[in-house]
Amino acid sequence: MSAPDDLRRALGVVDLTRLERPDDADAIDALAAKAVTPAGSVAAICVYPEWIDRVIGTGVPVAAVANFPAGEDDADLAAREAAGAVEAGAAEVDVVVPWRAFAAGDDRAIERVVGATRAAIGDGTGLKAILETGSLKDEETIRGAGERALDAGADFLKTSTGKVGPGATLDATRVLLEVVKRAGHGAVKASGGVRTAEQAAEYLALADEVMGAGWATPGRFRIGASSLVDDILARLQTAG
Repeated sequence: MSAPDDLRRALGVVDLTRLERPDDADAIDALAAKAVTPAGSVAAICVYPEWIDRVIGTGVPVAAVANFPAGEDDADLAAREAAGAVEAGAAEVDVVVPWRAFAAGDDRAIERVVGATRAAIGDGTGLKAILETGSLKDEETIRGAGERALDAGADFLKTSTGKVGPGATLDATRVLLEVVKRAGHGAVKASGGVRTAEQAAEYLALADEVMGAGWATPGRFRIGASSLVDDILARLQTAG
């Protein structure tokens, strides 16, 4: 990816992410400073709820995580954390589904957590369901997880936390795109290990292939990343 328009397109779908515990205010401030650039803004800033007030002043929507990263089978916990994040100013919530329980055969585990989270935050807040696709055994299991999350009220199907097992892959992202296409609604976020403009280009090309050119706008497709923005901006500077 080298054309300036392609690089700006990639920048515009990034959820600029920092999810470390413990962390410090200077690091969060440095993250926020990268959200708005001369080439455009990222789609959102994704942080733990305790840092929302530190990044909300950028004007970029804030996404906060819930039930993260463990994906406990605890609907009350997920709902409580999500509601607190929205109260603090989050426009979006990225909730980890209980993927271990689902993988062990509890077909309603995802529905419980996603449904409770949706009820807690209301319809006006974006909800991303983190499926931990790299830890699910096969494409059919990923497909089933995605279908259940969408049915329970998720807006986005997100691949991974980036904390457990493999992160995003093109194969898993394709499955999630196909789930969304078949459902006729929803969005997809590839997250975990996408660090370069070339990798971002592959994911955007995949979205174009499956969903059609122009579908992958920030409202429908995201890439969760921390260092990707630095690579995009460096390439834009080289491109002039």
